Amino acid sequence: MFSIRARKRRDTFVLDVDIEVASPGVVALFGRSGCGKTTLVNIVAGLLPADEAHIVIDHFALERNGQSLLAEHRGIGYVFQDARLFPHLDVMGNLRYGEKRAKSHRDGPRITLEKVAPLLGLEPLLSRRVHQLSGGERQRVALGRALLSNPRLLILDEPLASLDAARREEVLPYLEKLRDELAIAMIYVSHQFEEVLRLATHVVLMDKGKVLSQGSLDELSLHPELRAIVGPEAVGAVIHGVVESVDGGAGLANIRVGTNVLRIHLRAARAGAHIRAQLLARDIILATSRPENLSVRSIMTGTIARIVPDDEDTELVYVDIGGTSILSRVTRAASMALGLRAGLPVWALVKSVSIRGHAFLEGAPGRHPAA
Repeated sequence: MFSIRARKRRDTFVLDVDIEVASPGVVALFGRSGCGKTTLVNIVAGLLPADEAHIVIDHFALERNGQSLLAEHRGIGYVFQDARLFPHLDVMGNLRYGEKRAKSHRDGPRITLEKVAPLLGLEPLLSRRVHQLSGGERQRVALGRALLSNPRLLILDEPLASLDAARREEVLPYLEKLRDELAIAMIYVSHQFEEVLRLATHVVLMDKGKVLSQGSLDELSLHPELRAIVGPEAVGAVIHGVVESVDGGAGLANIRVGTNVLRIHLRAARAGAHIRAQLLARDIILATSRPENLSVRSIMTGTIARIVPDDEDTELVYVDIGGTSILSRVTRAASMALGLRAGLPVWALVKSVSIRGHAFLEGAPGRHPAA
């Protein structure tokens, strides 16, 4: 159980949030810069006093009924935007510092250096000094140090924000491994939707100090509030599926989604793996009759659930593809010409190369939308 209710006024800004998550996995706080994400996690960590707060993590109260634990007694590991490593220590020394602060904050086996070093790929770095590390390596060491304190909650406040695209891609797979292999509650702060897509099991959409909406990523991906933050070009549905087979030569995986099969470029997948993918509305083409002789490999059957206005010239069409909804952006002229309406059977076409898919370990916390 994960419950956060907090209120804080800072000059003209007011943070007033209420977050409830049944089973903690990776709870992503997503929104524009300045919406209150860092203020909220600093309150949770005990680094900033709240005007009012009720914070319970896995049935352990950090703040309740006016009683507030000091930051050092909360059992929270915190990874900041900058790694904040000790420059006078080598990598091993930084990791040992976290290990010395370890207490029994959480149920289950203690997180050890023997577990963390291979998990985060730190073995080749243990004797290096901080100035010899790349930005991505520093963040991995900071993450390892936080984990070795054996926290009940891990807070990652935009840990990739200071990295370039190449270094972000270097670190993200390690964060995915952490999510899949360690049973630890995490709050992940970001304003990059790609990071949320890859990591989150529950999303809290924030704006101007308020919670606009919260829920699983596939639910939030269909909310109109998201468009104002990510922009119209990033609007699309997040779907879940299971790998049926893999064509290693072509690098394509066949993914069962509802009553349909998608072909996705996903070389590392294996049969039975659980996949989460984003289908952008701009990439979905609709047909009212069965298409033939096309280069597109992913053709799904579905039924139009509803149509909503998008902008002056376009509409968003919600298509049920067998218990899962996807979005397609079409022009009003095309919608009228095709006679699109709720209840109409359609075929949805999407190029395999345009699908962003990410795998979860079978049985991992992130594999199900409600996890």
